[in-house]
Amino acid sequence: MDFRSKEVLEQWLEDFRSSREGGILVNVIIQDGTDGADTGLVVVPLRNAPTDVYMQPVGIGESRWTVTLNARTEDVELDAAQLHALASELEVAASLCSYLQERSAEG
Repeated sequence: MDFRSKEVLEQWLEDFRSSREGGILVNVIIQDGTDGADTGLVVVPLRNAPTDVYMQPVGIGESRWTVTLNARTEDVELDAAQLHALASELEVAASLCSYLQERSAEG
C-alpha cells in the first residue's frame, strides 16, 4: 500500500476501538501528500493536557509510525490524579501507534 487514506485509517481505528473498553477520542483528518494523495493523519486530542498528539507513517509505504506532541507555550501543572489520567491517555496513544504499525506491516 503506497499510502493510507482517511477511509482506510477510519476502518483501522474502528477495529482498534472495538478491541478496547471506554471511549477513545481519535480523529482522522485528510493530509495531502506530495503528489496530492490523501495520506491521512491520525489525531488524538488529550483531555488532561492542553495539546494533541498526532500520528503518521515515517514515509509513504513505511510501516513505522511516529507520534508528535504539539508544541505548547505554557507550563502545565497537574496533581497526581491528573498525571495518572494523562499517563493513561498516552498509553492509549502508544498502543494505537503500535496497532497502526502492525496494520501497516500487514500491507
